[in-house]
Amino acid sequence: MTGRFDNIHPELTCQHARQILLQPINELDSQSDYYMAASHLINCPGPETEKSLADLLECSQDDQAVKIAKRKAVEVLGRLGATYLISNVGQCLWSDDQYLVENTVFALQRLKCSEPRLIQKMLHLLQEDTYNQRVLIQCLSSLSIHQIVPLLKGLQLAESPGVRGAAISAIAQLTGDTKQLSSIVNHLTLPNQMDRQCAIQDLIDAGALECLRPIVRAPVSPAFRLRACRLLITSEVLDSESIHYLPLIDSLLVDDPDHIEIVHRYDVDPDVEFLIRDLFNTDFSRCYLALKSLRQCSGELVWPLMLKIWEDEACNDYGAHYFFMRLLGSRADWPDDSLDFILDILKSAAVNRRPQFQKSRSAAIYSISQLNPSLFWELIPSFLDQSCSPPWDCRYVLIMAIESILKDESRQQECQLRDLLADDSDNFVRARLTFKNGF
Repeated sequence: MTGRFDNIHPELTCQHARQILLQPINELDSQSDYYMAASHLINCPGPETEKSLADLLECSQDDQAVKIAKRKAVEVLGRLGATYLISNVGQCLWSDDQYLVENTVFALQRLKCSEPRLIQKMLHLLQEDTYNQRVLIQCLSSLSIHQIVPLLKGLQLAESPGVRGAAISAIAQLTGDTKQLSSIVNHLTLPNQMDRQCAIQDLIDAGALECLRPIVRAPVSPAFRLRACRLLITSEVLDSESIHYLPLIDSLLVDDPDHIEIVHRYDVDPDVEFLIRDLFNTDFSRCYLALKSLRQCSGELVWPLMLKIWEDEACNDYGAHYFFMRLLGSRADWPDDSLDFILDILKSAAVNRRPQFQKSRSAAIYSISQLNPSLFWELIPSFLDQSCSPPWDCRYVLIMAIESILKDESRQQECQLRDLLADDSDNFVRARLTFKNGF
């Protein structure tokens, strides 16, 4: 299964990618060509691709370019489901390249490896404590290897939160003992963002639907939290308990910083430029803190600085881009002469198909509905235009937006949208359409 960042070289054909892997390393245009080719082959499933990647794994050259390409090759073979090549992939567990070993473990998990020799090697690596224990725990628990349970009991006390959380999650999966899952919930507000993201994955792996509320409030990217919702709320749960879980998705798609468990605080009140620049922070807790703090500043003060930073940097920074969409729709006191430009920014973001800006799309749609409901109604057909490939959250947020601005004179558009979405392919969109008797 391919993802939205897989085809970043659309001009590269499958045949050319395979030919690159056959070239001697000293004839490559760039040292990164092997890696580029191996990465691109996720878009080219089939025996030819699988053979090319398997042959690359047999290459004995020790060049760095070959090493990093092998890391990608085992990952791609895992994602392509090449189960007949498990032995070829598994042989990389004996490599002295720890990153290749780590990616091999990931691939064997995807391939549902059951070869005793490879299972034993992974158990040995877990006990060695020199390789990525978190990845090994995730793989072995996913493969239902109950032999690791005694090891896991000790690893529940590991120094690393990522290892602790994976061990607790694995015990829940293998034994049904969920008593320690609350410890993982505590990881959702750890100082390190990577630890928070790991905690979400651990709760997903444990099937901890009961922990969805703190997940939705965790200070990480909305993409991680939405993914948890999609994986934990099964079709059966959605059919029977939508009243409990759809409001959580609604809250996430509005993404009000007041509803986030922010882990940072400012010692002194920063100036407006500092706050806007903190929207670029790689730690989402700081971004949400800045977004919340900007509410205390007038639109007249914020707009000139925001406009300059938008044009200089934020328009092409996928992290800040999302928070700018949120900020633009969060207030009604923008200067009158700025509104047309603001709405142009939002309209462009709502239909932007560039992969890195996908999480901005639903945010932009909702912001338009709050700033200019009349324009929102006019734009609904463009939001749903199939040429723009609207993802499920964009279609879902349309329903939310209509509920928030519903007026009697809008009944015709409401019925039209109901007709458009009634047979939607996504069960979350269909469930939201009928939630609270529709609109």
